[in-house]
Amino acid sequence: MKRLVILGAGTAGTMLANRLVKLPEWDEWHLTLIDATREHYYQPGFLLLPFGIYRPDEIVRPKRYYLPTGAEVLFAEVERIRPDHKHVELVGGRRVPYDVLIVATGAGIHPEETPGLAEHEWHRSIHTFYDFEGAVALSRALRAFRKGRLVINVVEMPIKCPVAPLEFAFLADWYFTQRGLRDRVEIIYATPLPGAFTRPKAAEMLGNLLEERHIHVVPEFNVMDVDPDQRLLRSYDDQEVEYDLLVSVPLHMGAEAIARSEMGDELNFVPTDRYTLLAKGYDDIFVLGDATDLPTSKAGSVVHFQVDVFVENFRRYVDGLELLPLFDGHANCFVETGYGKGVLIDFNYDVEPLPGTFPLPGIGPMPLLRESRINHWGKLLFHWMYWNVLLRGHELPLPAQFSLTGKETEVAP
Repeated sequence: MKRLVILGAGTAGTMLANRLVKLPEWDEWHLTLIDATREHYYQPGFLLLPFGIYRPDEIVRPKRYYLPTGAEVLFAEVERIRPDHKHVELVGGRRVPYDVLIVATGAGIHPEETPGLAEHEWHRSIHTFYDFEGAVALSRALRAFRKGRLVINVVEMPIKCPVAPLEFAFLADWYFTQRGLRDRVEIIYATPLPGAFTRPKAAEMLGNLLEERHIHVVPEFNVMDVDPDQRLLRSYDDQEVEYDLLVSVPLHMGAEAIARSEMGDELNFVPTDRYTLLAKGYDDIFVLGDATDLPTSKAGSVVHFQVDVFVENFRRYVDGLELLPLFDGHANCFVETGYGKGVLIDFNYDVEPLPGTFPLPGIGPMPLLRESRINHWGKLLFHWMYWNVLLRGHELPLPAQFSLTGKETEVAP
């Protein structure tokens, strides 16, 4: 029997495992999933928890409940991958052999990499919503915050869900408006990017919304250090931003096991073929989700589209056929803009977000690159779909590849 090992039982690993075991030829394979933690988090909920939209118990559940019956599940930490010996070595010395390895080890935050960020004010005047504990602590901090300067800062790209910091700024504007405190709270968005987002049309539209909401953007702000005593951010070019409450999006890095295996780049992300998802330099290791170094969003929609195309290529792989260049970097994201509205963007490696409708041309029902209430409800509906459809490996009637159908490729001036 052939051995498939998946490192990581998060979104990518769980979704892929549940899709693969449905294949007709799966009887020929033994599946092992390896993960260090037993809890599965609905990570988009981290953004909404501080504003009371979700409760903590709505975004965390046991991982084992969502993994396929019959799969071998090892809750253990990976020491390193040994590609030359075709096995994974666990902390403690156990070796797990494989014929095919899937790396889905994700990405995590590293506030300790920025001087001053993770010191005594962490979870006091300095917060994050990029992990569960941080989101819970930030919820308490927002309830207590009544006036002053709220600064949202992205330390460095890439990050998980690149639009989430923008969403936090919009939701904070709405939150403090509802509480009658907006005129007492200044909101600053400090980013290393030259604007609100990486794609020009989306950056322009989102930048206009920020301006309308009186959220001040500090572009090209590359943090050098944080002075928690002075409550001050300093950049490498001597800019300074003062804060009363700092919401940080710390440096993101891949798993330490990738570094120990000498398979990653300087941030421990695995160099990956952008079209086949094969790890560069290896013919039996694939990479999915946030663990890749691909130039696309580290987001749940990307994982969903990757899994769709990978399953087809996996069947070709086991039959000895050439892999097809099926993954095109397709991503779509709901952007919460507050006041019960949201924006939907749809793009890939080569095409930036465009106006139009999704998923059906002219019908939608969701408009692209435009605020609407249905986009807000679409984002909330995704919570149910995540737990009940996507994680369990059920297919959605949506194309994995990006399509220009329904898009306005020529926008009137």
